[in-house]
Amino acid sequence: MGQYTKHVFVCTFGTWCNHDGDTGAIVTRLNEAVEAAGLKGQVRINKSGCMNQCGHGPMVVVYPDNHWYAGVKPEDAEEIVATDIVGGQVVARLSYEAPPGDNKDLSRYPAEVVAAEQAKRQGARPA
Repeated sequence: MGQYTKHVFVCTFGTWCNHDGDTGAIVTRLNEAVEAAGLKGQVRINKSGCMNQCGHGPMVVVYPDNHWYAGVKPEDAEEIVATDIVGGQVVARLSYEAPPGDNKDLSRYPAEVVAAEQAKRQGARPA
């Protein structure tokens, strides 16, 4: 077994998860909940890049259990730690079945926001 029993990844560098919620606050609240549970040094909270599930975020994944959570809010952190990390159960209301491969769904975002973000990625300015 490695240094940590669990790794929790929060999409913080992906374009769309940051549109969907305060990913920095999710990381902070998860770290606070881990510390409050006495699991500092056993559970690692990591910022991650895009998980290719755009439009479903903010995304959080707990490994090695492969538990995926979608639409996570900062106030969900304590429940994720208590139910999943400590209790070993999936938080059903946040659970997300990640299909194999890329599952981006940008249809919920206004077209002008999608165009502006795509222009940024290409190094151009939106019209």
